[in-house]
Amino acid sequence: MYAGNGARRRVSGRLFQWLCLAATCTGVAVLAVLLIDVLMDGLPTLSWTFLTNFPSRFPAQSGILSALVGSLWLISLTALFAVPTGVAAAVWLEEYERKGRLSRLIELNISNLAGVPSIIYGLLGLGLFVRWMGLGRSLMSGALTMALLVVPVIIINCREALRAVPRSQREAAYALGATRSQVIWHIILPMAIPGTLTGIILSLSRAIGETAPLITIGALTFIAFLPNSPMDAFTALPIQIFNWVSRPQAGFHAVAASGIIVLLVVLLSMNGVAIWFRDRSRRRLQW
Repeated sequence: MYAGNGARRRVSGRLFQWLCLAATCTGVAVLAVLLIDVLMDGLPTLSWTFLTNFPSRFPAQSGILSALVGSLWLISLTALFAVPTGVAAAVWLEEYERKGRLSRLIELNISNLAGVPSIIYGLLGLGLFVRWMGLGRSLMSGALTMALLVVPVIIINCREALRAVPRSQREAAYALGATRSQVIWHIILPMAIPGTLTGIILSLSRAIGETAPLITIGALTFIAFLPNSPMDAFTALPIQIFNWVSRPQAGFHAVAASGIIVLLVVLLSMNGVAIWFRDRSRRRLQW
């Protein structure tokens, strides 16, 4: 009987393994098909002129300069607001706040906020930053809205990274006479950098590809100038791509594919730099 149960478990385990492999291969295959289709449509129209021109009513003259600069402004301001806030909140919740009703309530709300649809954050940003605070439809409003969107993800990942630091490291530092702030700043945070950077990569990758919150707060779909300050109007790569895709002319669809390639390059470059910093920090900890 035991031999029969063991054989059935092995067969079930093998079937489940093959099912997981098939699901993974299906997802990778669909992604590969989409990427190949985008590359075939977008590479012929991708050029230096495309990167340095402003959008136009004519597909052959359209460029992505204003959207590219707007996205760089937007993601930089979002990181400036979201990363320090998320890390500080995670440190306070994990190292200072006593476990009780208040901490459980805060943790529950953070977990819920991480799963809220992005359009809700857009409506919040429209009411809070655009209208109530009077920031208008500016880069500042967009960055603050995106920061609200990604802060819960950063907090959750940063807390997990802080929990992964061995307690023996804390106790050894306290035994040498270090204060709590010294232990956090010199021991815990450096050891938690790799996991924290993983959360930052995931959150900023989500932010750079979001369209719904920016459309909700009123980001422009066509501008022929570059933003020079956080209070200027702006557009972003996802919005410009959406604008081109929604047009009936086939030429704009090819230009949209070129915009998708540019967005992918920006995203992969940003993630590559963050992964390099994460791996470098991990190697320094191993030394």
